[in-house]
Amino acid sequence: MLTREELPECPVATTVQLIGNKWKLLIIRNLLSRPQRFSELLATVTGISKKVLTDNLRSLEDDGLIDREVFAEVPPRVIYSLSELGKTLKPILDAMYAWGEGYKNAV
Repeated sequence: MLTREELPECPVATTVQLIGNKWKLLIIRNLLSRPQRFSELLATVTGISKKVLTDNLRSLEDDGLIDREVFAEVPPRVIYSLSELGKTLKPILDAMYAWGEGYKNAV
């Protein structure tokens, strides 16, 4: 997780730095509905590769936006879910959804 000093001064820039790529937004969108396994995310985030999914999940976990729960089974089972902090992103994604719907209806 970045320290306060490492974050941009502008709050919008901070948000963009944390969730400002297509993949992170789609991962968060999927985890808003329910916790998911890696394979579920890979199947539902269309076009993402295993490496890019892994990198983005690690980044989101490092930033405290998602939780990773590992179950001691064979084979190991890992469940990803939004952290309490990550859940606070819901209004942002809801606003993006509403804006996207409005745009699609306007064109």
